[in-house]
Amino acid sequence: MLMYHRVLLKISGEALSSDTSVICRSTVLSTVAKIKAVRQKGIQIGIVVGGGNIMRGRSAEGMERNRADHMGMLATAINSLALQDALEQAGVPCVVQSAVDMDRFCDPFSVRSAKSALDEGKVVIFACGSGCPFFSTDTAAALRAVEIGADALLLAKNIDAIYSADPKIDPNAVRYSRISYDRVVAENLRATDLTAITLCKEQKIPIRAFALDQIELIFEDDSIGTHIVEKE
Repeated sequence: MLMYHRVLLKISGEALSSDTSVICRSTVLSTVAKIKAVRQKGIQIGIVVGGGNIMRGRSAEGMERNRADHMGMLATAINSLALQDALEQAGVPCVVQSAVDMDRFCDPFSVRSAKSALDEGKVVIFACGSGCPFFSTDTAAALRAVEIGADALLLAKNIDAIYSADPKIDPNAVRYSRISYDRVVAENLRATDLTAITLCKEQKIPIRAFALDQIELIFEDDSIGTHIVEKE
């Protein structure tokens, strides 16, 4: 039996890029194949994609943060449209909803229309984060998870779980299979940002952190990745 019926999947911009291309077609297609396989299980999927492969606002040197974050939002819109194109070409019905008005390119965000699209079996991609500067796309993902009534927030990372330290640097790093929201914050484990953790804790949305290439397995295998929950 599947663990989740409706999920909010957060992927990074790097899930669409390569070492030589900001948006790499082969990488995009690989990511889309995984999303399609999950949808074929009958799971409703909302997606928030980051923009770090193009522009990450908080990392822009010398630029006014508000403007840099606006540029980062536009980067997520570019990635969302690229993901939508590939999903539709793969036969997956998909809609992009933006937190910032850009009617020429995509639909405006609406909780009602997002839920309706999910019920119809469409993948819904949420572009432009929360629409506000100073909030990360992880926070936007937590917000959308709450708004659409997701069973879980799924954080697809470039590592297979949450560890006590970087396992590439520290061979003694401890892998967590289950950990509380409070402990993630207290130990500064950087699984996601503080605002996202706090929102999910308040709204009782479990978080699952895992490697993107394992996404097809997490719906049936409880041991994949790390569960972030109220109590360990």
